[in-house]
Amino acid sequence: MDYRDPRLSVERRVDDLVGGMTLEEKAGLLFQTMVAMGDTMPRPSAADMIDGQLMNHFNLLGSASAREMAEWSNAVQERAKATRLGIPVTISTDPRNSFSGNPGAAIMAGAFSQWPETTGLAAIGDEALVEKFADIARQEYLAVGIRVALHPQIDLATEPRWARANATFGEDAELTSRLVKAYIRGFQGVRLGKDSVACMTKHFPGGGPQKDGEDPHFAYGREQVYPGGNFDYHLKPFEAAFEAGTSQIMPYYGMPVGTQYEEVGFGFNKDVITGLLRERYGFDGIVCTDWGLLTDDVIMGQQMPARAWGVERLTPLERAKKALDAGIDQFGGEACPELVVELVRSGQVAEERIDVSVRRLLREKFVLGLFDDPFVDPDRAEEIVGRADSVQAGIEAQSASLTLLKNGPLPLAEGIRVYVEGVDTETAAGYGTVVATPEEADIAIVRLAAPYEPRSGTFESFFHAGGLAFPEVEIARLRVLQGMADTVVGVYLERPAVFPEIAEGAAAVLGDFGANDAAFLDVVFGRRSPLGRLPYELPRSMAAVEASRSDMPYDSADPLYPFGYGLSY
Repeated sequence: MDYRDPRLSVERRVDDLVGGMTLEEKAGLLFQTMVAMGDTMPRPSAADMIDGQLMNHFNLLGSASAREMAEWSNAVQERAKATRLGIPVTISTDPRNSFSGNPGAAIMAGAFSQWPETTGLAAIGDEALVEKFADIARQEYLAVGIRVALHPQIDLATEPRWARANATFGEDAELTSRLVKAYIRGFQGVRLGKDSVACMTKHFPGGGPQKDGEDPHFAYGREQVYPGGNFDYHLKPFEAAFEAGTSQIMPYYGMPVGTQYEEVGFGFNKDVITGLLRERYGFDGIVCTDWGLLTDDVIMGQQMPARAWGVERLTPLERAKKALDAGIDQFGGEACPELVVELVRSGQVAEERIDVSVRRLLREKFVLGLFDDPFVDPDRAEEIVGRADSVQAGIEAQSASLTLLKNGPLPLAEGIRVYVEGVDTETAAGYGTVVATPEEADIAIVRLAAPYEPRSGTFESFFHAGGLAFPEVEIARLRVLQGMADTVVGVYLERPAVFPEIAEGAAAVLGDFGANDAAFLDVVFGRRSPLGRLPYELPRSMAAVEASRSDMPYDSADPLYPFGYGLSY
């Protein structure tokens, strides 16, 4: 068959392959779901889905050594090669190079180089550094066979309470637009090719303006609201992503309320996917839904309904039809190709419509070179993943992203007596003499994390949402500590924490966006300088947060620290 001949054009190879495919093989292309190495998940294995459901797109969960990941990837590709048409597998992943502890949205770094969160890259604000990060991550992904990045996440974090703020570039559209171009260049190159990792940029048309900051993974967070009438502001970063050539787009779960668009989740929304994305912006790449729009599931032991917001009354078959009619190409987090087969066989969806999406999906596999050589070298994977210079670049970026908000004593002199909380004592001993009580110390160093309201479900508990203010008991405890010793306070700003009382009593305050203790202490003791500037404002009170408009940037009254604020040594 001609599609196997690398000398032919991509379009000819696609035409040839599509002409020889059964409906079941086409349907399998339209689904991408989660797999884990070792088939440890309580769901069908990659082998089962390749053989039984004719699927060849998988979202890899979990982590292992670089060699183990590369060998797993090769085994999956061998399984796919043995199928009738030998269509290679496309492996995707959520972010793998940051500090996030939320397995519902990211993977722990493991063997990969570890960098600050996306907000930390935004705090540094340097396009060259963002492109360097993305290029290093691209090399690490390629080495183990990962070809699609389920990121960047370019929602604007205009609602301070939103649980997913730390994976964004902050609340400013101009800053996000500058940095997303560099990010996509680093992963994809100037154009998509055999050395690229394709970017699935998300979440169109902007997932930041969540009602009360709740996340639409859950029914109580399904509404996106625009009290400031600022819908178009959230499109600006996507315009930059289109200019940079993003290969794929993921719509979010949320349903727009009070706009010109139908009040259904964006993955079902024809006005948004076809009218806005396809027609207004002319986007002809792959559109993949967010995970789990069609069927109910159990995630980490928690029963999760399909995120079919606004169309809950429809059956999975009817939901699939509505999403296809809206213009999507692929269903994320699902493994039910039989729905597409039934839609076509019953005459509800034309096979020609399915072919449009099949062509997009196959075209990317050809452009990425997967049909020509899908295999990776485990020896090279061990050399590339977590390479010393990449790890060092990540640590330096962690330090650079630290944002100095208040200062008196910094940088500290090495060797002084320090009392630490939230800092590894062995690490701290490399900088000063660690003492047991604040009364013995020349200075106290305390690392805190932005507060949140714990949720009950296992999966749900990873989404840190709700109030941003520290509990009164914690404020009182820190006031006592601050009365005993001058105190340097570091706050992990995975969301824009509210802490005026803590800041007032501190000798110095640093905001961090993902930094290990050594990277943090390097700045505290002057081995490196803090270069960060806040990618979102820090509100002065929860009353100010609640009064702000969810779709408007820098909208809280009299912020404790405004957007873009940061001091230097």
